[in-house]
Amino acid sequence: MAEVKVKKETNLSEPAEIENRIKELCQQFPQGITDQVIQNDMPHLEPQQRALAINKLLSLGQLDLLRNSTGLLYRMKDTQGASKMKGSDNQEKLVYQIIEDAGNKGIWSRDIRFKSNLPLTEINKILKNLESKKLIKAVKSVAASKKKVYMLYNLQPDRSVTGGAWYSDQDFESEFVEVLNQQCFKFLQSKAEAAKDGKQSPMVQRNSSFATSHEVWKYICELGISKVDLSMDDIETILNTLIYDGKVEMTVIAAKEGTVGSVDGQMKLYRGVNAILPPTGLVKTPCGLCPVFHDCHEGGEISPSSCIYISEWLDF
Repeated sequence: MAEVKVKKETNLSEPAEIENRIKELCQQFPQGITDQVIQNDMPHLEPQQRALAINKLLSLGQLDLLRNSTGLLYRMKDTQGASKMKGSDNQEKLVYQIIEDAGNKGIWSRDIRFKSNLPLTEINKILKNLESKKLIKAVKSVAASKKKVYMLYNLQPDRSVTGGAWYSDQDFESEFVEVLNQQCFKFLQSKAEAAKDGKQSPMVQRNSSFATSHEVWKYICELGISKVDLSMDDIETILNTLIYDGKVEMTVIAAKEGTVGSVDGQMKLYRGVNAILPPTGLVKTPCGLCPVFHDCHEGGEISPSSCIYISEWLDF
């Protein structure tokens, strides 16, 4: 998905200028843009103006409206694909339409067969033909390693298919995730230390130690430790793991509309924290955090001898 960031402030008022700018953003991010991207690029644009421009582009057939896990996406219409489909028979057009409707999550050949009512041999022949024309592509899914999903050739696969930045060739990059954890925590720690050295009041020090996910994302990007493009959602996933580890705390504040990193008028702030006391040994065991601890007893439905979590912990 397109990054929610502002490269420069664009102040447009004429409908034609707004429409052209939206098309430029769609060309800049071929995989699609969200309302938030448009809002961040044109912060002074009224919601009604934005809606009118988008609706006009949709009605003229210049944009496609898609939906993914985060909401609506606007993408430039694939006129090249439409022209390549000229001369194709109805069966090929039907399969292409089914794949197009599946969006960037793709669709299995079994589901194509179910929706088209075509024989499997005919579907395989059509898929090979569409692949040779570079109208569609096959992508391996992390959810099922032996199965492939088909989607339009110019689409960026959804993270539910590829696993996002944390997977490479369907393998989870645990070392890469650990490096990101360390660097994100290091950045928040350095910001907290800088605030402490400021010798200001405790409240000012505390507020100065917070950082937005956009600041952390920018820091990671400038380090150049990632071979893939990371989004702010990716960085927030890493920050959430640090929260679960008790190394970071998060707070949410109100933010002005159009502020970089804000979503629906809210912004998440993060700060590194140090545990006042080290955790006790009991808390480190599964029993110390078990929500059904009081119902656990030998001979019952929940018992220590049948607990898979305690067995895994002992093996570890």
